[in-house]
Amino acid sequence: MTQASPGTPRVLRAMNDRAALDLLLAHGPLSRSRIGKLTGLSKPTASQLLARLEAAGLVVVTGTSEGRPGPNAQLYAVAPTVAHVAGLDVTTLGIRAAVADITGRTVGTYELPTPGRRAAADTGELVVRAVDGAAKDAGLVRGDLHRVVIGTPGAFDPSTGRLRYASHLPGWHSPTLLDELAAALPMPLAYDNDVNLAAVAEQRLGAAGGADDFLLLWNEEGMGAALVIGGRLHRGFTGGAGEVGFLPVPGTALVRNAARTGSGGYQELAGANAVLRLADELGLAYDRSAPMHEAAAALLRQALAATAAGPGSAAAADAGRYGELLRRYATGLATGLASLVAMLDPELIVLSGGVLAAGGERLRELVRAELAELAVPRPRLVLGTVTEHPVLSGALQSALATTRDEVFDTSR
Repeated sequence: MTQASPGTPRVLRAMNDRAALDLLLAHGPLSRSRIGKLTGLSKPTASQLLARLEAAGLVVVTGTSEGRPGPNAQLYAVAPTVAHVAGLDVTTLGIRAAVADITGRTVGTYELPTPGRRAAADTGELVVRAVDGAAKDAGLVRGDLHRVVIGTPGAFDPSTGRLRYASHLPGWHSPTLLDELAAALPMPLAYDNDVNLAAVAEQRLGAAGGADDFLLLWNEEGMGAALVIGGRLHRGFTGGAGEVGFLPVPGTALVRNAARTGSGGYQELAGANAVLRLADELGLAYDRSAPMHEAAAALLRQALAATAAGPGSAAAADAGRYGELLRRYATGLATGLASLVAMLDPELIVLSGGVLAAGGERLRELVRAELAELAVPRPRLVLGTVTEHPVLSGALQSALATTRDEVFDTSR
């Protein structure tokens, strides 16, 4: 096939087409005149563009502007069924899957709990079941999906195809697993670290919008970070960039053979386990039967309530101890962040994951104040705003970005 040269009418038309499609995705249904104004195209050129996109099945007429008859009042939108993608969020407890149409609207979901111990063969079957379940909920079959992005703890080493930094995720460490999944699923598959995908979600939908250089610190079942430089994720040579749970930090014992122990200093200093340890030291009760990250999040929510309670209330009686819990935990978080800030000097730090979200603005402000004393750079520090299934949201956004590049390319 002959490639179109840059600057040719064919390429310029394709650039205008893509600009119009991106505007429709961002703003929703638009009229011809509005698209012309936003793109800077003349009315005849905008009309030709929309006719071309409509003939290609990429846009549809959704109605007319209120009170304005005639073809110039017609409203155009991206055809949602042009393509569908799926995203998966894999944890130790299960797999959460979702399907989105090309506009980004979620049209199907499926959740699949997984047993604590399973073989690699079972893992492949569970992934296929999750994809099929979400597709079925969307009224589709797996063959209708253009792309699937799977988020897991740790990272797949590109040189070996094996999952690293996630020894706690059973069934995902077979060297043949990726080949088996590729054989079972007929669409392109991509795999990424769960925290990287949370950063994608914040970049495209949340608090990091417009930031080209930012660090996302994640704390849920484990600690991790994602680094975006120049608008692009930095994954590292083996995919392990951001595995900050292994980071040696002051205030904890030096961990040797970190890969074998599966943990390190920063995880011990500021992970969910640190919240529970502080609670024990301060004599604060918590649900010891709950998963560690859920118990830690509940403690931080209790701390917020107690420190905000009025004098004389039952909650205020423990305000001193809860306030100390928040302060000491914030110091632990800021200690590790100070090392990262000194090396990376990011524009923005986003605090994300269930444990950090539970601490709310009170914890964020305490961390900001501590970090200002421990580090020379002063990056902006914010809470993540994509709080509902951020890893899954990021997986869908990642799949959509690649798929839109493919299906919106009208230069071919």
